[in-house]
Amino acid sequence: MLDFLPTTVKNGIKNLNIREIYEIRLRADKPVTVNYNGEYRYLGFYGLVALADKALRCDLDEIADCVFRAGKYSVYSVEEQIKQGFITAENGERIGLAGEFVFDKGQPLTLRNFTSLCIRVPHEVIDSGKEIYRRCMSDKIRSILIASPPGQGKTTILRDLSRLLCQNKRKNILICDERGEISCGNAGDTCDILKYSDKATAFEAGIRALRPDIIITDELSENDCNAVKKARVAGISVVATAHFHSINDICAPFLGAFERFVLLNGDQIGKIDAIYDENAKELL
Repeated sequence: MLDFLPTTVKNGIKNLNIREIYEIRLRADKPVTVNYNGEYRYLGFYGLVALADKALRCDLDEIADCVFRAGKYSVYSVEEQIKQGFITAENGERIGLAGEFVFDKGQPLTLRNFTSLCIRVPHEVIDSGKEIYRRCMSDKIRSILIASPPGQGKTTILRDLSRLLCQNKRKNILICDERGEISCGNAGDTCDILKYSDKATAFEAGIRALRPDIIITDELSENDCNAVKKARVAGISVVATAHFHSINDICAPFLGAFERFVLLNGDQIGKIDAIYDENAKELL
């Protein structure tokens, strides 16, 4: 994992507990920072440091090399991902890209001259989805939306929910893994995986070819809700995530697509703040 990083950064994180690293941020000629156990800290040659002037720094060439290595030495192989502002490395590390967008006839053609990277480190946390499973799925299969601001453990919970559903319900699960993050760990032994496709295409192809009982997907947008509703009409449950801060932020297309809404705590990763029914009424 993280083999694409500059050597100095790899050496710095060797002295840290990888399970406590959630993000690594490389910005050209600026201090390297890591989200370590929920707190952003500076990274030095031998681990965490308190002062910015003691932190490691990367230049533009090192950042470009990271992207090149993460793309297995072929930017063309990840060109479609780059258009969307990210690439996914071999072990599920999602690398957000900042730089210059190039447009052709109003459409994004590519992103180049990378200036910073936001590297999200995937973790497998067994039973991180256990409480949601117990409260929302143990008695019957339901369609669930898990919501929170970014970086609160939604994808990790999705992966564990897939494992629990495979283990306890023996259902056929389709993981629509648009960014290649959900399936990088143990998602269970009765799941099928479609990677790097948009939701509408993956849902339609998966329903036709793989006959899932449950579809699991990440980072749902308002435009994706129609695909969710079509799946539910076909008798398929959907478990997904989205970026919302509170139940009041969840807009109509989402409210009409799910039976349960799970809001995660914005201050503590993976902790449930509240669960609501299909009418947005809180369940005690």
